[in-house]
Order: sequence, then structure tokens, then C-alpha cells
Amino acid sequence: MATKLTTTLTQFGGSDASADAHRASGNRLLWRTLVQARIRAGLLVAVALLGIATTVLLPAVLAAVIDAALAGHAITHALLRLAVVLAVATAVSALDDLIGSYLGIAVTARLRHRLFGHALALGVPGQRRFPAGDLLSRLAINADSPSNFLPLLLSAGTTSLTAIGGVVGLALIDWRLAATFLLGVPPAVALVHRFIATAGESFSRYQQLLSSVVTRLLDALRGVRTIRASGTADQEIARILRPLRDLRATGREVWMAQGEATWRMSLLAPVIQVLVLSVGGYALTTGDITPGELVASAAYATMALGSVGLLNAFVALLGCQVGAARVAEVLDEQPEVSPPSVPIPVPPGPGRLEFNNVTVRVDERVVLDHLDLSVPPGASVAIVGRSGAGKSVLVSLIGRLLDPAEGTVALDGVPVSRMELAALRRTVTYAFDRPALVGATVHDMIAYSRPEVSRAEVEAAAAAAQADRFIRLLPDGYQTLLRHAPMSGGELQRLGLARAIVADARVIVLDDATSSLDTATEVKIVDALGGILARRTSLVVAHRAATAARADLVAWLDRGRIRVLAPHARLWADPSYRAVFAADWDPEIDWAGSDGVLEAVAET
Repeated sequence: MATKLTTTLTQFGGSDASADAHRASGNRLLWRTLVQARIRAGLLVAVALLGIATTVLLPAVLAAVIDAALAGHAITHALLRLAVVLAVATAVSALDDLIGSYLGIAVTARLRHRLFGHALALGVPGQRRFPAGDLLSRLAINADSPSNFLPLLLSAGTTSLTAIGGVVGLALIDWRLAATFLLGVPPAVALVHRFIATAGESFSRYQQLLSSVVTRLLDALRGVRTIRASGTADQEIARILRPLRDLRATGREVWMAQGEATWRMSLLAPVIQVLVLSVGGYALTTGDITPGELVASAAYATMALGSVGLLNAFVALLGCQVGAARVAEVLDEQPEVSPPSVPIPVPPGPGRLEFNNVTVRVDERVVLDHLDLSVPPGASVAIVGRSGAGKSVLVSLIGRLLDPAEGTVALDGVPVSRMELAALRRTVTYAFDRPALVGATVHDMIAYSRPEVSRAEVEAAAAAAQADRFIRLLPDGYQTLLRHAPMSGGELQRLGLARAIVADARVIVLDDATSSLDTATEVKIVDALGGILARRTSLVVAHRAATAARADLVAWLDRGRIRVLAPHARLWADPSYRAVFAADWDPEIDWAGSDGVLEAVAET
């Protein structure tokens, strides 16, 4: 029955090929989650069956009490049976709530953990496919769909079996009662099918529009300073609320379809009940049934009419299917970066990097075009180029935050694609221009990639990054909660640099990690980093001429290739090279690794 129910929901939920594929995947997800929680699910099924039995028995036991009382017989045993049935029914109800709650919590927690981990594994390409607001709505709203699926399915099954039990009870009293009730089944089934066919697509559209509102709101919160500075708050509010008109219209479609089906069912149910009771009253006058059986027939008719509630169950199950399909859509997306099938350890070595015939495409645009670059071990190399040249894309290939479409990136002679992913990312560390605030406290943020590191090492790293002084001025110093530690862009960058220093990696990538610092502070940090970066390979995405001048070599990136690899002093004579630094720099154009999701992937 359950499989037929899911098939019916799929059949009437829309015909778009892509949507059908996601719905099918969502259905598989629903069943897999139940298999994983099979013990609790089995207990819940057993309790539901016991509940059906007590519900069906109750009218018959009550009828026996009434008939015994009217006949003047002793009713002690009849009352005792009634008390036992009522006690079991009460216990079943309590167990159903208890087991259902534990099942829902376990299933939701497991699925949210899996969904969040997969979103991180998708990295920046995944963020472009599923924006933060959309992903948040799937995590917060849709991920609990599988946890509701079994209780709702059992509710629908219990209602159906109880209705069947009610019909059987009517037939055992008098076959004419059951036949009268069954006259109303065909129109009721037609009403349910009509509702699913009408509302299925609207349900999915409603979820998408709701996700759009959340995404726009999060985008606005991230850019609140720009919005306020531009005086465009009203326009931004209008942009965020723009989907509400369609949301309202779509919700109205669902509610109208549900309302239409509900009032028709509400009219059909009492008509059937009156007809059954009329036939039962006639049978009582002819002596075919007893007064107790008439009371029981009224109870069984009400029980059978409980199938009217299947409409609400179908509504909830359709919502579960839509939610599961939205979760499955994320889980079905394959990461562009995946662990090697047979990983090998990161080899020892001095840190030589080689890019061989590397091509990278972003949204079908060629960013790196058959690029070749050899970075000597222990050298400091500045990556220089105009906005949009792909500097951040280039450095993201080293730690496999992205993989090239063609070519290889090798560390000490071994392709990074063959190395154990977690070990590689301990070997290559990043500092971004906008470090993500991860961890509970300032100490946790700095020690994020090495939780076991000592306080002394954290403080030494902070001192080298010129962050120790302002950290000690915070309310609780290094133990200050991040949410209670307001920081400027420069202070945040210094914490990111401290985190990269603590990582103690063989290769260090600074992706414009000092862009928000004043020149004097940058000079101090560079001086402190001199000893730390000695004998380590470092790549610096540089937008300042002074930053490039401090590097051993400059890799000039132009039109997707390395135009030249040479010291800054030698390149400075070239007017085209000087023009790179004279051009206005827009960090939003240079598709970047300076992103919270990318950084989380880098350090996971």
C-alpha cells in the first residue's frame, strides 16, 4: 500500500523530466532513511497495528456493555473488557507519540548532518548551484520531511485500515449497512485524485519561491553596509519581497484546491452517515439488529468515515515528497572535487609545485587555458594579473579546492589528485582576504585546523600576525566568543593569517590576505612571516606592487596563461606590467577563493 501511495503521489505531482528525476530520488531517500531507522520504525508500525486493533474492538465491546445492561444481565465482565481496551488504547497513544518523536529526531539529525557535509564537499561550485539561502531552507525546512514521512504514512495506513475495520464491523452487524457506506467510496477517491493532480506542481513551486525569499534576505544581510551607504534600503526591501506576490498566488492555488476538496468531502461524509444510520434504524425496527448493535453501527460508520481524513494525510505526504526531492537534489549533485579511489600519502619533499597544461572552466568560461608553471621549492611567488584573470582559481588548484578540467597539478612530483584529500589539505594551508569566523572563541578560530595546538603556539602565531595586541583588549582575550568580538576587516585578516601560521603547512597560500591592512602593519607582518615562510613554498595573490616586490618571483597571469615568471624588479620596466597595478581592482570580479565556503572546505 505504501509503495502504491508514493507512486500515486509521483504520478500526480507534475511531468517535468528533471522534476520527475528529483522526485524519484526523493522517494528513494524517504525509503532509505526508514531502512536506516528500521528498529524504531518497526516499533512504530507494531504500535500502530495495536492501535488499529483497539480502535476496531472498542465499539463491539461497548455494544456488549449496552446490550447486557438493557437485558438486565451482569455487566461486570463486559465493563472489565471495556476498561482493558481503553487502557491499551491510552498506552498505545502514549507509545506512538514517544517512539515517533525519537524516530523523527534521529532521522532529521542524520539527514541534516549528511546534507551539510555534502554541501561542504560541493565547495564553491556547489555554492553557485545552491546559494546560501536556498541551502538554508533545505536544511531547516525540507530536511525534516523524511522524519515526518513514516508517522504520516502510518497515519494514512491506520486511517485506511481502521476505515476497513469499520466497514467490516458494519457488515458483521448487517450487510446492508456496509453496502450503503461503500456507495460513497468512488466519489471520495475521485476527489482525492483530483486534489493531488491539481496541487502537486503548486506545492513544489511554493517551496522554490520560499527559498528565493530566504536567499535574497541573506544576500541583503551580507551586503547591509553597502545597502545603507547607497541609500537603497527601500529598493532592496522591494527586491526581497518581490517573490511574495507569486508566493501568495501559488499558496492560494494550493489552499483553493485543498479547500475545494475539503468542503466536498465534508458534504459527502454526513450524507453517507445519515444513510447508514437510516438503514440501521430501519433494521432495528424490524428486529434485525439490537439497540447495542445500532450504537456500534454508528461508531463503525464514524470510524469508516475517518477515511475522509486521508485528504489531509495526502496533503502532508505530498509536502514530504516535495521536501525530500529538494534534499535529494543537493545530495545527487556530484562534487567536482572527490577523493581518489586509491589515495596515496602526501610524499615528503621540499614543496615543489608544477602546473602542467592546466585548463579550468567556470560556467563554461575558460579561466585558465593550458597553463604551465613551475614553482621552485621554498620560493615565494606572487601571482599577479588583472581582475578576472583567474589568480584565485590558480591557487585554489593546489589544495584541490577546485580540480582542473584538463592537465595536472603536482606537489613534489606527485599529482595532488592522487593524494589523500585530508592529508593534502593539512599540507597546503590558505589565508583569504575575508576569513570565515569558524569556531566558538578567538582561540578556536586561530587553532581551527589544529585543535590540539597549545595556547603558547596560538599566541605566538597571533603575535607574528600582529593580532596579539588587539586580541588581549577584547573582553575575555583569547577566550572571547566570536559573536562578542567585533572586528575590522584588517583585524579579521590578521586572525586569518594567524590561523595559516598555526597550520604549520609545507605550502602556504595567501589569497590577497593583507588587502585590508595598512602599509605599516603589512610590513611588520611580512617581516615576521619571513622567518616562518623560510624553507616553505608560498604563493601570494598580489594586487599591490609592494606585495609583489617582496616575493622572490612574480608569475604574471594573462589571458589564462603565465606570461612570464621573473623577479618583480625585472618586470617593472614593462609598461604593461605596471598597468596591472594601475588598473582598478574589483575583488568581486576576480572569481575567488576568498569565500567562507571555500575556506571551510580548505580547512576541513
